[in-house]
Amino acid sequence: MTSYFNEMYQGTSVRAPYARLQDWMQAMPAELRQMKQAEAEALFRRIGITFAVYGEGGDPDRLIPFDMFPRVFSGTEWARLERGIKQRARALNAFLVDVYGRGEIVRAGRIPARLVYLNEAYEKAVAGFVPPKGVYSHIVGIDLVRTGPDEFFVLEDNCRTPSGVSYMLENREIMMRMFPDLFRENRIEPVDRYPEILRRTLASVAPQKCDREPTVVILTPGHFNSAYYEHSFLADLMGVELVEGQDLFVEGEFVFMRTTEGPRRVDVIYRRIDDAFIDPLCFRPDSMLGVPGLMDVYRSGGVSICSAPGAGVADDKAVYTYVPDMIRFYLGEEPILQNVPTWQCGKAEDLKYVLAHLNELVVKEVHGSGGYGMLVGPKATQDQVELFRARITANPGNYIAQPTLALSTTPTFVAEGIAPRHVDLRPYCLVGERIELVPGGLTRVALTEGSLVVNSSQGGGVKDTWVLAE
Repeated sequence: MTSYFNEMYQGTSVRAPYARLQDWMQAMPAELRQMKQAEAEALFRRIGITFAVYGEGGDPDRLIPFDMFPRVFSGTEWARLERGIKQRARALNAFLVDVYGRGEIVRAGRIPARLVYLNEAYEKAVAGFVPPKGVYSHIVGIDLVRTGPDEFFVLEDNCRTPSGVSYMLENREIMMRMFPDLFRENRIEPVDRYPEILRRTLASVAPQKCDREPTVVILTPGHFNSAYYEHSFLADLMGVELVEGQDLFVEGEFVFMRTTEGPRRVDVIYRRIDDAFIDPLCFRPDSMLGVPGLMDVYRSGGVSICSAPGAGVADDKAVYTYVPDMIRFYLGEEPILQNVPTWQCGKAEDLKYVLAHLNELVVKEVHGSGGYGMLVGPKATQDQVELFRARITANPGNYIAQPTLALSTTPTFVAEGIAPRHVDLRPYCLVGERIELVPGGLTRVALTEGSLVVNSSQGGGVKDTWVLAE
């Protein structure tokens, strides 16, 4: 049987970061726990924190399960994570500037040209263009897993529009409301500065033609999008307008927003729509979500788009395997955070190994997300394994495989009481004039016993993430 690192316990003793949670946990009888859980759910429902799961019947806007037992990091643990996350964000942005420019890393033979230039996320429309401050990916969500006291691995990078930050903020708000004493007894670093830092980051990459205080907007596909709550939540907290494509128009060298007082010039667009839908004159002509002519204004320095079109080529699951090389190539440093060992099925030797060990591996689609298009070998039926074998054989380059990691566990409130459940972590790194992140992130928890899939779309829940002040 696989042994997992329990973040709260070392043998029978409680690890230091969790020391003050032991009494709190033992002093909470089952009735009080159930009452508090019901209170948390009522708060989430009243606030309106829901998410949609596409392609399913029933309630499209469901509550994401919230677990009241916080996950805790010491200040020392966090300091190392922060250095590693910032290092990775710098390297990913250097890579993006390079591959849309001279392509030095490809010329040096450090990454195959086909993985970059034939990648469906590579946007020829921005080749040769360097965005303000040389930043392509302004909000980098780095998914991390832990396997031991000092062992952290990067599972994947999200360089386009990583979601979930509203849960990070609301989880904290609800925990502070329900357990104020816990916050008085523990010195916990705050996360509520995130909207302020996000706004400052976006304003810091205003385009060259902006000669005044930048006007920032959030561009949403609309209320049918699964993350619409988050879009409106962030717009509200930042004090900026939430707009849809039809609210914006291009005139001359600039983008304008329709308002009741007439047109208002927009300088920075935090877009939460995919590249393909940004501008029907440049990308998909059938897009009703974008702004015709937006890309011309962007390329001429009249508006900034965050994250930049084309940033997705850096978070492809095959390109991911080369991020340690990017860190060495662009920064001249050794990676602080390691990748999970990864086999690329597009390579003959890797493919041979993967097909021979499907029952032991986790297989993912290169462009998949949200826990879809994925095989967890040890948990799969033989029929599922054979289905994936056929898929991989038909299109090897579309898949990568990784070992089944022994993800760490944290105590979690479940129906039977308190039990260990597997977790991951998504911190949000903001890249503009400087690189910043709030101490914490979104901890996702696999609520089903033994499950390693934490995605909300696959039944996972969320927890508050604490970083203790040193």
